[in-house]
Amino acid sequence: MKRIISALLALVLVFVLVACGSSTSADSGMNTETVTATPNTATAPKISGDLTIFAAASLTEAFTDMKTELEAANPGTHITLNFAGSSALRTQILQGASSDLFASADMQNMGPVVQAGDVKGDPSIFAQNRLVIVVPANNPGNVNSVKDLASSGLKLVLAQEQVPVGNYARQSLDKLSADSTYGSDFKAKVLANLASNELNVKDVLAKVQLGEADAGIVYATDAASADQSKIKTIDIPEQFNIIAQYPIAVVKSGSNPVGGKAFIDYLLSPAGQSIMAKYGFIAPPAP
Repeated sequence: MKRIISALLALVLVFVLVACGSSTSADSGMNTETVTATPNTATAPKISGDLTIFAAASLTEAFTDMKTELEAANPGTHITLNFAGSSALRTQILQGASSDLFASADMQNMGPVVQAGDVKGDPSIFAQNRLVIVVPANNPGNVNSVKDLASSGLKLVLAQEQVPVGNYARQSLDKLSADSTYGSDFKAKVLANLASNELNVKDVLAKVQLGEADAGIVYATDAASADQSKIKTIDIPEQFNIIAQYPIAVVKSGSNPVGGKAFIDYLLSPAGQSIMAKYGFIAPPAP
């Protein structure tokens, strides 16, 4: 009789332990679901109405990301992006093209628009950039340093001189020519290799990627966004480089100045700056 009672007690104990174990697992699962974190997302501003933005070609990837985020946060709002060389965009605005915002890759092309009274308020610097040399992956011109740009017979492509990246490239060549290491005729030797002047930085990069040029000078951000299997990047030493500054302003010809101001505020916010940094842009200088 004692053996039967002992066996029954042992069986009851097993059931209790199993039940407790099941309860613990269920509780644990419920706790896990309760504390699951929601992914952090950038807070986009509220924008009513549509926006048209004229932006330098080098901003293509970053501004396209912003367009996607802002349109998702503002159902019914549509953002039209017109990318081109800043000089072409400047001309369009001065000739009466309607745009809510102008984002240039330099103040030289923003200046005439400001002087013509075609913008509201002062432009805001929202990003910076720097130059690099790009060559095809197989490097047919054997370009391994800045000095090799002066090699006879090299096929070089730059953007047109009035296009910011083309102007910056020539400023960099001026700095190099002022250094005895390269010689006063360095710029002349490099430009003697110039095969074509392109409309914008994307066209320069495309020529190099397609193997139609031995070298080109582009922004670091464009080189970083390119197919890395098709190009190699060569740094331009800091003392000879040019730091590009990007200004943006609300254009008077636009129909949505409130939305334009909201976009600029977003661009300058931590959320907007994180997208610019994602594509390799340098933060703007402190006010």
